[in-house]
Amino acid sequence: MEGDSAGGSAKQARDREFQAVLPLRGGKILNVEKANDLKTISNQVIRDLITAIGAGVKDDIDLAKLRYGKIIIMTDADVDGAHIRTLLLTFFYRYAKDLITNGNVYFVQPPPLYRIQKGSEVRYVYTEKEKDRVAAEMGKNCVIQRFKGLGGEMNPQQLWETTMNPATRKLVQVTIEDAAYADHLFSILMGGEGGAKAQVHRGVRQDSGQHRPLIRLSGSGV
Repeated sequence: MEGDSAGGSAKQARDREFQAVLPLRGGKILNVEKANDLKTISNQVIRDLITAIGAGVKDDIDLAKLRYGKIIIMTDADVDGAHIRTLLLTFFYRYAKDLITNGNVYFVQPPPLYRIQKGSEVRYVYTEKEKDRVAAEMGKNCVIQRFKGLGGEMNPQQLWETTMNPATRKLVQVTIEDAAYADHLFSILMGGEGGAKAQVHRGVRQDSGQHRPLIRLSGSGV
């Protein structure tokens, strides 16, 4: 997941019976588009990721050694979060493609932007428009709390309720098409094409008439 501060909250929020959390050191991952295999595998953040997953990389990958059934990418719903997700997708596509084709890689819907409470009723919302609608529905004297991301003002209990609880979280399984598109888009981005950079920041696929989100993902609870 993104960043050390967010990792602290997530470690407190997780269910230790079946969940593990790996914060990305400094909130970043190596850009494998610009690195050779030796530099990539020698990078400490990449090595931590490979060790945590347990299955190896490239020709040495062994799914029987996979330590977790779901590898869930959890980042903020902002430009930095979109960038990190694209970097992670590129890594998985180039070094651990079998994890994607085997259905082990997921995105989780980013945490909400607001918590709105009136009395005992609490609702979480994800957009400014939704905030205005919900606040109007709940009426006067509702309390609106603005979150600043995974490591911001969200406490472990709130992070569990909105993002980590298997009963309520929203996951989307990453497809090989998602990863291939991210890899392609990032290759173009490294070439300096502004249009591609804007798409990475928006976090969407728009090829072949599709519009598959890579920032705000929603799906059934998994």
